[in-house]
Amino acid sequence: MTPRDVATRVFSWFLLASVIAGALAIIVVPKASGARPLTVLSGSMEPTYDIGDVVIVRPVETTDLNIGDAITFQPVSDNPQLTTHRIIEVTYGSEGQLFVTQGDNNDARDPKPVRADQVRGEVWYSVPLVGYVSVWIAGDLVGSVLDLLAFGLLVYGGFVIVSGLVARRRDTDVTEESTA
Repeated sequence: MTPRDVATRVFSWFLLASVIAGALAIIVVPKASGARPLTVLSGSMEPTYDIGDVVIVRPVETTDLNIGDAITFQPVSDNPQLTTHRIIEVTYGSEGQLFVTQGDNNDARDPKPVRADQVRGEVWYSVPLVGYVSVWIAGDLVGSVLDLLAFGLLVYGGFVIVSGLVARRRDTDVTEESTA
């Protein structure tokens, strides 16, 4: 075995192990524990969680939450958009327990406190960079790829038509020369 073969084999095993570890961290462990993987789409929690990271959010009793915990909550009822920010203050009011939150990268606290029923879970752990794939697929890439594919098919169709016309013209010219 050459050194190049050994290096290729080691790299292949490393890549396979990385894929398996990623699958365990993002799919198997959350599924087994009732947690949920979510992709970070904004920079409000940088440098703790960067755009493209996947945060694993597990259900939690809101009475167990403390200042400093990162929580995922639904800011607006009936809107599926979720936000992950850090608890900077816990208060109690007429609506019960309220959490004042703020993104690590934000200068100001969030405009409205989060009610306990809005909390979807606590960030358990994160996996860096893995979410870029889903962000890439969910973003403008799919539209761009489809546009590019459609354009390519139009160019190919035009090429086939022009090639057919040229071949037809050539066959006609050859036929006219042979009869003359």
